[in-house]
Amino acid sequence: MLTTVIGSYPSPPIEPVSFASKISSLLGSYDPYQSAVEFAVKEQISAGINIITAGQVRGDMIEIFSSQITGMAWEEGTSKIKGKILPLNYSIGADDLKTALKTANNLSKDYRAGARILEGGKIRKDARGVKGVITGPTTLVLSSRMEGFYDLENRDKAIIDMAHALNKEAKYLEGAGASMIQIDEPYLSTGMADISKALEAIKITIKGLKVPLAMHVCGDVTQIFGKLMKFPVDIIDCEFAGIKRNLEVLENTDLEKIIGFGSVDTKTEKVESPEEILELLKKGIELIGAEKMIVDPDCGMRMLPRKVAYQKLTNMTEAVKWLS
Repeated sequence: MLTTVIGSYPSPPIEPVSFASKISSLLGSYDPYQSAVEFAVKEQISAGINIITAGQVRGDMIEIFSSQITGMAWEEGTSKIKGKILPLNYSIGADDLKTALKTANNLSKDYRAGARILEGGKIRKDARGVKGVITGPTTLVLSSRMEGFYDLENRDKAIIDMAHALNKEAKYLEGAGASMIQIDEPYLSTGMADISKALEAIKITIKGLKVPLAMHVCGDVTQIFGKLMKFPVDIIDCEFAGIKRNLEVLENTDLEKIIGFGSVDTKTEKVESPEEILELLKKGIELIGAEKMIVDPDCGMRMLPRKVAYQKLTNMTEAVKWLS
């Protein structure tokens, strides 16, 4: 079974230590986040993860995008929309993805740019690559304060404009060597989102992409799972460790999509044993079959202590090995 992570990993920026890095810092060319990306990649590969990420080290899933996208701002811990949302002429995450690929390749030649994850609709268990992660248009808009250009009545227009901006970012990530693109849309499970508008926005976000596509929706999806199946992505990723009732949606379901099967609870520091994870994975296999599952944590791991995050990943991959 193929393993991946949702996105974030606890890897804070690293201040310059060596003489050369201190000189670079004085010259304004030192990037404290590059070492954070390298650390996150090394941890994921050491834990045995197949499809890694750059770790989303430059902030949380909202801040990373709202601090960069034209028309948005990140001020005093709040995402704001202050002008018309427009695509950027540079990428937010492509450089970090390239750093992740380079770091991974130095550790293992198995990790390649654009590695094929799906072949004929089936999961390639031997795939090794880097995932590009984008916070979805609906989540970015609904989590932001409207302070200009758009008002609450024009929120749908903001979501569509955001989708066009994110489509350009997704293409940058694909061009940088992403093996797949994941779109994070946690707001879809909250009851606050217009699912039909979110679907329209996702279609715009993914237009023209050739790599496999995933959409991660955390939270309780029991009321919207059927609607999620209509989104034009290859993989729907949900929580099954922390929200066991989500397993109900897999019962008596003829799935046309692959399920990203969240198998460790990222909201608690309690580390599940490989045996506990194995038991949950077996339930998933009984319901949909191993060929329909990609194994990952429930959500991002940014808020967990490093040792806890690493041990959860290690135990997860150990449980997967027992199934092979």
